[in-house]
Parts: sequence; C-alpha cells; structure tokens
Amino acid sequence: MRAVSVLPRIVDPQRLREETFRSDKTKKDKTGVVLLSGGLDSATVAWFARTECDKLYAMTFDYGQTHRREIQCALELGALLKVKAHRLIELPFMRLTGGSSLVGDGSIPKEGLTGGIPSTWVPQRNSIFLAIAFSWAEVVGADRLYAGMNSVDYSGYPDCRPEFIKAVNSALNLASKRFVETGRGIAIVTPLMNLSKKRIVSWGLELGVPYQKTTSCYSGEEEACGSCDSCLIRRKAFRGLGLEDPIRYKEE
Repeated sequence: MRAVSVLPRIVDPQRLREETFRSDKTKKDKTGVVLLSGGLDSATVAWFARTECDKLYAMTFDYGQTHRREIQCALELGALLKVKAHRLIELPFMRLTGGSSLVGDGSIPKEGLTGGIPSTWVPQRNSIFLAIAFSWAEVVGADRLYAGMNSVDYSGYPDCRPEFIKAVNSALNLASKRFVETGRGIAIVTPLMNLSKKRIVSWGLELGVPYQKTTSCYSGEEEACGSCDSCLIRRKAFRGLGLEDPIRYKEE
C-alpha cells in the first residue's frame, strides 16, 4: 500500500475573517468571544465586537497579576455589555513560574519606555490566553475570537505582533475538531493591531466605550500612578485628542 503524506494547510486569519462573514447572515446569527482584561484596549475591542455579534461571550483571566483592579473592571464591563456568559479563569501557575514584574517578580518600572522588552512582559501570556479562549469559542460555536493586541503604541511585547497572531491562529485551527471535520475555522480578530493609542481612544469614544470604568495602571491601586508605561501611553492618547483621561490619577 502506498503511503500518503498529508500536509496541514496553513490557516490565514484574515481569510478566515472574510470567509466567516461573507454570507448574508444577520447580526443575530453571529457569535463571538472577547478577551476582556478591563483595560482600555480590550474594552474598545469588546464594544466593537458588540456591533458585530448578537451573541457575545467574555473571558477574563486571573493569573496573579499585581494590578488586580482590572479584574473587577472587566466584570463590570461585561455586565454593561450584557454578554451571554462571562468566564473568569484562574491561572495560579503563572504567578508560580514568575518572570514578570506584573506577577510580583521584581518592581514595576516607572522610567517610561526605554527600549527593549520591559519586565512587565509575562512569558507566553497571550499564547495561553488565546488557547483557552479558542477552546471555549469552539464549544459555544463562535466564529470569531476578539483580542486587543496592538503593535503600534505598546511596550514591545513579542506576543502582540501580527506575525504571532497569524501563526497561533493557524495552529489553533489545525488542532480544532470543527475545523478538521468541516473546514470552518475560528478567526482571531485584532482590530487594534495597527492603530495608534490616540486613534484607538478616538474610535472607542465613537463606539461609546465607558473609559471611566477601565483601568490601565500596572500598580493596581485605586488611583492610577501616571508613571508606568501603560499610564504614560494612555494619558498621551487622551491629551493628543485634547481630552483628559476620565480615570483618577495620583496628584503629581
């Protein structure tokens, strides 16, 4: 018997995105899962996802992050969005493995962006988040998994780049029962990937995102520190639009 070699086909997330919504489905036929951290980017993506999907699910992760206020913000945002279900997933092993100041391994840098990958990078965080959310997306019959990765105004994290999203989207579909049996994949949608933070805020305001209910500060206190990378990028975006950020900051 002659051996047959079957090579896995590479899945292009952009093509999946186009094919998934090429039909004349109405909004109420569309289902999506959104990664909702409680931050500015994820809230913007969630409000965008709501315009595309009638059935929207949210997933938030508790991985031992020092900035735990974002979890409560995420839950409140999910309630405002009236998501069909909101899963809070606990990942205690990420704190045990360490490797990031966001899980208590060292102090949060306050000197601003200085080049290189900062200590706030959590090793393989997005790889883990996407894999778990993708599995839930397959269970609930979603066609899209929305995420807030951005490669313009960000801290240089390697798992926020478009080439990473393309590769992981292909790999996850190749491991999907639905994709193998039907050829119908799930597209990871990252609408903020190539937008500046200023443009993201502008778009979010158009969508009606309640930014006063989000948090971005790595310190995780009631008032944002105003000096970590995330605060600096966020405040610069609002000020670039001639606006003041609606969250509270410590007195300078």
